[in-house]
Amino acid sequence: MPNPANIAIQEKLNQRLQFYEDIGLAPFYRDRRSFVIESAPATVHTHSNSIEEPILPKAAPKPAAPAPTVKSPSLPVPAAVSSLFEATSKIAGDTLPIVRIDLGECTRCKLHTMRNKIVFGDGNPQAELVFIGEGPGADEDAQGLPFVGRAGKLLTQMIEAMGLQRKQVYICNVVKCRPPGNRQPEKDEVDACSPFLFRQLDVLQPKVNFCDGATAAQTLLQTNRGISHFRGEWLEYRGYKMIATYHPAYLLRNPAAKGDVWKDLQKVMAELGLEIKKNKAK
Repeated sequence: MPNPANIAIQEKLNQRLQFYEDIGLAPFYRDRRSFVIESAPATVHTHSNSIEEPILPKAAPKPAAPAPTVKSPSLPVPAAVSSLFEATSKIAGDTLPIVRIDLGECTRCKLHTMRNKIVFGDGNPQAELVFIGEGPGADEDAQGLPFVGRAGKLLTQMIEAMGLQRKQVYICNVVKCRPPGNRQPEKDEVDACSPFLFRQLDVLQPKVNFCDGATAAQTLLQTNRGISHFRGEWLEYRGYKMIATYHPAYLLRNPAAKGDVWKDLQKVMAELGLEIKKNKAK
């Protein structure tokens, strides 16, 4: 007959095993099925009627609770830049063709409603000298090229008087569409178009930026001062030298100012290492 002591021990072990199973002690529970009670009498302490407690594995320590998350004070989020043209830094990998593609068939200001052709720029992309005008006139709007009208012919004469050819320099304008009646571009028109000019200059990286007229100089210098305040002075634009003088269209109306412009051109010639002759633009 089964030993009553063994039956009691087995019952206690079954209860203990069930307890360990309930609390998730898998290692001990894993050996439960192979645990066999022999028919031999259980070992009992001589001084006590209690059975020996089995040696149990130590329970794995519970993982430490994660530290409570402390929310940082809310900080104002800077407004997103609405377009890449608002950035003040140079755009890596930019090229003149990419700038032209980004300009597209521009409708960013009201000038597009009256234009015939966009006048992006023309000349040598490796030029050390860039001429920057105000905006296209009627002839430029018709041909899509900068400075090809009467003022453009005078500019070409000025370039040749420096000992250069037009194809050796780069020519562009602040705005790429003709203002009606050849009026001065308005602020919103300049604001919409000038970022493309800035990108052109960043790509060209000329040794000298030559501003023809107040609008070009004021746009690069971000000033409202009249051209008489800085005409003929060496200035700086984004680390490059720039100089401003009267627009060729002004010279057509005021031929006496040609002498001042020739002095300004001679400064540029000296900077570029060109031979200065005793002639002047006519």
